[in-house]
Amino acid sequence: MGVEVVTFGCRLNAFEAEVIRREAEGAGLSDTIVINSCAVTNEAVAQARQSIRKLRRERPGARIVVTGCAAQTQSGMFADMAEVDRVVGNDDKMRASAWREAREAFDIGAGEKIAVSDIMAVKQMAPHLIDGFAAGLPRVFVQVQNGCDHRCTFCIIPYGRGNSRSVPMGAVVDQVRALAARGHAEIVLTGVDLTSYGTDLPGAPRLGMLTKQILQHVPELKRLRISSIDSIEADADLLDAIAGDSRLMPHLHLSLQSGDDMILKRMKRRHSRSDAIAFCDQVRRLRPDVAFGADIIAGFPTETEEMFSRSLDLVDECGLTFLHVFPYSPRPGTPAARMPQVAGPEIKQRARRLRAAGEEALRQRLQAEIGATRDVLIESASQGRTEHYLPVAIAGAEVGSVVSLKIGGSDGVRLTV
Repeated sequence: MGVEVVTFGCRLNAFEAEVIRREAEGAGLSDTIVINSCAVTNEAVAQARQSIRKLRRERPGARIVVTGCAAQTQSGMFADMAEVDRVVGNDDKMRASAWREAREAFDIGAGEKIAVSDIMAVKQMAPHLIDGFAAGLPRVFVQVQNGCDHRCTFCIIPYGRGNSRSVPMGAVVDQVRALAARGHAEIVLTGVDLTSYGTDLPGAPRLGMLTKQILQHVPELKRLRISSIDSIEADADLLDAIAGDSRLMPHLHLSLQSGDDMILKRMKRRHSRSDAIAFCDQVRRLRPDVAFGADIIAGFPTETEEMFSRSLDLVDECGLTFLHVFPYSPRPGTPAARMPQVAGPEIKQRARRLRAAGEEALRQRLQAEIGATRDVLIESASQGRTEHYLPVAIAGAEVGSVVSLKIGGSDGVRLTV
């Protein structure tokens, strides 16, 4: 067996898994399982630990290496697990030298178990040209940014990812061109704080400029999609691209987190409730069919029922279709962990109510699609996605193709044709 990567968490981890596999196998590692961990919630960390124990029982002879955000922020905890052979830092995992050092340590049966460098000392981001994605895979990710300069009071991720840094525009365009040439129909731009793209580059280009450069210089690309953004940082070029190029998908996922202004201030977010609503209204005027998703935290410290109701109302007021609900989870070392906490059962109950609102919003959007003709990216033998990222039950279409289909109905979860 070669190198198997088990990935938790965000789309960025999914992209980085391909780099890890390539570099670890290139370093000569074999019979090795890499856990690419997430630190966004306590549950994510617990899932990684459970997976490690399970894999050790199932594969007693394999080496287990832990990396990712949780490994960066809690390296000692993972190193103390008897099942773990090595802990590799979150920036280190992207470098071939870290995997060569791991192989050498395994070969001699000695060396430090923890190989985690100072993530805050990382100032630049090298482009990683991925050729390991399976040819014809419908949708692939391109990492254009990493890290975050903001310090939201609930978030541990800057300490797992470091400060914001960007891949130069030319390298991103080259990557997209190469992936389009391999037959990938849809590219998703991804990063930790995507709308901060370019602030560290010469001339400080913005995400909108990068988007326009890709669309201009890779005309063969069928579909470009943007992952989660901070709406308050969306620039004029990005809005212009949303309005003016049909190859940029009409689907934006917003980092909203709350619908209450006091909670937003305590989170140290940079937008207000009215900012979020105004942004959605503005984009909808530019691209009337746009679909919005959003991250919302349930039960942030000090959140009252009245404050929570404003988050619940935001689903309708912003016209959200997709909701990612996070029950608040105190992360050690963050300011929010020291604030007065909401009771656990109340957090769970609010999360359930938010999820129910999200399910109803999706059901209504699916119902509204009936009768429309949509360009559907075929993801598998049984499912595709519209431009708006709505799932469609299909049969008989070629995986990786984009086909025009008339929507005939909905089962409440997916569209049908």
